[in-house]
Amino acid sequence: MSAHQEKVCENNIGNLDVYKSYKKSPYLSFKHSSYFQVYADLFEKYKDKYITFVEIGVLNGGSLFMWRDYFGPNARIIGVDFNPLAKKWESEGFEIHIGSQSDSIFWERFFNAVGPVDIVLDDGGHTFEQQIITVHNCIPNINDEGLIVVEDTHTSYFKSFGYPSKYSFIEWTKKLIDNINSRFPSVKVSVLQYNKYIYSITAFESIISFKINRKKCFENESTSNDGITSNAADFRYEGSKIANINIFEQRISKILNWLKYISIIKLIKNKLFESVKILLTKKELIKLKRFF
Repeated sequence: MSAHQEKVCENNIGNLDVYKSYKKSPYLSFKHSSYFQVYADLFEKYKDKYITFVEIGVLNGGSLFMWRDYFGPNARIIGVDFNPLAKKWESEGFEIHIGSQSDSIFWERFFNAVGPVDIVLDDGGHTFEQQIITVHNCIPNINDEGLIVVEDTHTSYFKSFGYPSKYSFIEWTKKLIDNINSRFPSVKVSVLQYNKYIYSITAFESIISFKINRKKCFENESTSNDGITSNAADFRYEGSKIANINIFEQRISKILNWLKYISIIKLIKNKLFESVKILLTKKELIKLKRFF
């Protein structure tokens, strides 16, 4: 048994259907070993379904056969590549579109031709520009419950790709996390429009997955089950300096209520204590710096 085969057995990827389809493909394909478990986690529910699957980056054609075998005969498999020679795979029953994944005009023409799709797997050139422009253009054209899966996101940490940069794909993904959290009414840290489409973002080692579902992307609101309250005290700041400030604030509030001070004084008091608590909170958060 070769060292590679031993690793396959050790990591249990050899038992995965997607790995078996990979090994069954008659043409060359390159995949990192950790990807197969991610594929299984993300794609298993789409097997034998009537889906449209798009892979960016065809190369030797091996993965086209892999995905056709894995998803089954009901799947429509489409390849995208910049190399015109990739057209030869049309003779094997695949749809092939030639163009640059960093060209928005190409994507407009592509989706006008093929319509909405269920899964886009980006295994193309892996530059920040290619990955960002691809996701940007694909998001509105993914069916609900569909996915955009971007591979080889470790290039965001490669100097040869521009690391460190605030414009890397991973940094952009962080902005999209801000964006989907901006659906919460009091969180307005991003005005991007992706949160109308992206329901969730999942980060794996070297892979980022975006789940699309417009119906689930509604603005959050507070609800109550109208049950009986036990008037439980809020202990979130118990034992911290902020707890002492809260106690002091409560005492001051009682005094002000008793004295019936005018509302402007109460407003000043609220702002003052709010500012103090914010400063204390930020000071407390410095302890978390080691995690960043």
